[in-house]
Amino acid sequence: MTKMTINIKMVKSLCSYQIPFRIITNIRKYGYSELIKLSRHTKQHEVDSMGRRVTVTVIVTVIVTVIVTLLFLLFTVPGCGKRVIDGQQIAKGEKIVIKFSHVVAENTPKGLAAQRFADLVRQRTGGYVEVQVFPNSSLYKDGEEFEALQNGSVQMIAPATSKMSMLDPAWQILDLPYAFRNLTEVHAMMDGTAGRKLFARLEEQGMLGLAMWDNGFKQITNNQHPLAQVKDFKDLTFRVMPSKVLENQFKQLGAAALPMPFSDVHQALADGSVDGEENTISNIYTQRFDQVQKYLTISNHGYIGYVVLSNSEFWNNLPAEVRKILEETLIEVTVWQQRKAEEVNNNHLEELKKQGQLKIHLLSPDEEKMWQQELLPVYDRLALEVGPEWADIIRGLKNNGR
Repeated sequence: MTKMTINIKMVKSLCSYQIPFRIITNIRKYGYSELIKLSRHTKQHEVDSMGRRVTVTVIVTVIVTVIVTLLFLLFTVPGCGKRVIDGQQIAKGEKIVIKFSHVVAENTPKGLAAQRFADLVRQRTGGYVEVQVFPNSSLYKDGEEFEALQNGSVQMIAPATSKMSMLDPAWQILDLPYAFRNLTEVHAMMDGTAGRKLFARLEEQGMLGLAMWDNGFKQITNNQHPLAQVKDFKDLTFRVMPSKVLENQFKQLGAAALPMPFSDVHQALADGSVDGEENTISNIYTQRFDQVQKYLTISNHGYIGYVVLSNSEFWNNLPAEVRKILEETLIEVTVWQQRKAEEVNNNHLEELKKQGQLKIHLLSPDEEKMWQQELLPVYDRLALEVGPEWADIIRGLKNNGR
């Protein structure tokens, strides 16, 4: 019987070719006896060891001996185990973990998209990349996310475009009232010169804009009376996101505006700190604002979208093949999300109607026109704030549909 010496160098050499893992898989699947039968068809095996090509005649008994020895050494020789890329066998320390923090509920357009992204990435990387989603301000609140992203505490966030004005006031062009008649117009602007410029300027802050997700158009709730005429806003206080445009919007209508983190809004509405708020239907429904508000006006007066961001240094240092999977998956999820957003908002509006807790008023065309005319000065104030490079874009939005 031919004898064969198995040493550590040979095992490492075999590991470098990733041979043992296929052998182990076959042992588990077929058993030793079947492998012995298969091995009778192979009488010679070439092994490249230490720069020399050696032809070894192997009989069945030796093959079995080698396999058993490799099974033992596989888990004791450094360097072998690391070759396993099956997601079920990856040690926690070997994964790439991406923490994705956001402030809305899981069943909103953003919440659904974030989870879909996480699920697809896990599937497509075999668990090697794990996207951990933290919804509902469970990890960081509004205003805390940017710092957390910059210092590496999280790797992805998706703040509302209004909150992006904390980094760059030019993002407020998306807050302008009645600037867009539909989501197609929003997408066209963000796919064009304005969007490219906004995303490029993020890199100066150490951030990378990866995608733009929709929520939809905003409506207004309050506790005092229906809002139909401009005069109905007088002396009311509304919660807003941190944006001068949004503050000026309510001031122009005769109301006061109070910037506040999203996670604090329900309590503020309940205790009367503010009279009302503006939001998409999906946020009104999932945050149960209908439990602490009496009136809802369907106004579609402004847009809420989200900018999917990552830390530039983190993203650019990912392995190229991982980054490719993430970016391709984000493109796919964005297309899905933009379709899903409108569906979710429509479904949630029907639910609110069924529940009957809110008195709902749909603005008439004449009422909407009065709101639009009253809010035109908001455009001029933003133009002064952001400077001449945005003048043409703001002028175009001001004249849109008028």
